[in-house]
Amino acid sequence: MSSQEETPVAVVTGASAGIGRAVAVAFARRGYRVAMLARSPEGLDGAYREVAHAGGQPFELLADVSKPDDVFAAAEAVVARWGRINVWVNDAMETVVGPVDMITPDEFRRVTEVTYLGVVHGTLAALRHMRPRDEGLIIQMGSALAYRAIPLQSAYCAAKFAIRGFTDSLRAELLHDRSGIRLTMVQLPGVNTPQFDWSHMHFTRRHQPIGTVYEPEAVAEAMLGVVDSRKAPRELWLGAPTIQSILGQFIAPGFLDRYLARNAYEAQLSNDPVLPDDPDELLGPDDRDHGARGRFTVRAKNDVAVVDPAQLRAGAVMAGIGLLAGAFFIGRGSRPS
Repeated sequence: MSSQEETPVAVVTGASAGIGRAVAVAFARRGYRVAMLARSPEGLDGAYREVAHAGGQPFELLADVSKPDDVFAAAEAVVARWGRINVWVNDAMETVVGPVDMITPDEFRRVTEVTYLGVVHGTLAALRHMRPRDEGLIIQMGSALAYRAIPLQSAYCAAKFAIRGFTDSLRAELLHDRSGIRLTMVQLPGVNTPQFDWSHMHFTRRHQPIGTVYEPEAVAEAMLGVVDSRKAPRELWLGAPTIQSILGQFIAPGFLDRYLARNAYEAQLSNDPVLPDDPDELLGPDDRDHGARGRFTVRAKNDVAVVDPAQLRAGAVMAGIGLLAGAFFIGRGSRPS
């Protein structure tokens, strides 16, 4: 077998900008052949140059992930060119920012079609080519908002919740089949990407992340730890805000309802006004190359904590056993002779 045939193949949706672009470049640094799916020709051209410069072999494919035929055709093109797909990353997303009763049915539908159904379409395409080989890795790029919804992003949060349900169901099926295909969902914090420049706004001010923000390259490198490991974890939680949000939702959801009502509404609206020529990806792809990073580099962190929640659960179980054992021995020691 030639070295070319041994070179692994990764497919990344939403690869023209933001996290998807950073992930594509991170794969390239590991020598992957990288197929990039997106709607923006300009963004894909920029990603192509960065992947090539990083040492990877790029392949750009115009595709709208909301259209299953686009995604299936792209997967067929990748396999026709390179023979297989080793890793498929579902990253494409859209969001709209506004109160529930200001968001139109068409806006709800478009966010759902891209953010949720785009993941379904990508997963189906990946399975179509991974099943015969009984190997491969599918990574769903999730969010802390897949566990804890926030105000003003009902469409996006609902789509991320749906991805988690879909992924859990598929995981059980793969286990039933004793499949060699691995499946991981990566729950993300706020990331410094152009997403916040093109969110569809029902306000006159531009969108911004809440709390701690991380650079997309840091997230991409942390995510690729899944690829490097021999056994993909069920989930990964990235960043302290993600860990706090998910654990907080488990422990005190009612408190978080009230806290977010007070603190997560205005905080999502920056002081920058929405301008007439600002991009709006919900309406269509922009004709500019936006790169991986957004406008929050000054406050963004380059290191992100990575937690496998299975380890947290194991630690909690051990702590519980320790407490029970301690109580048992204390009880025995306190008995009268």
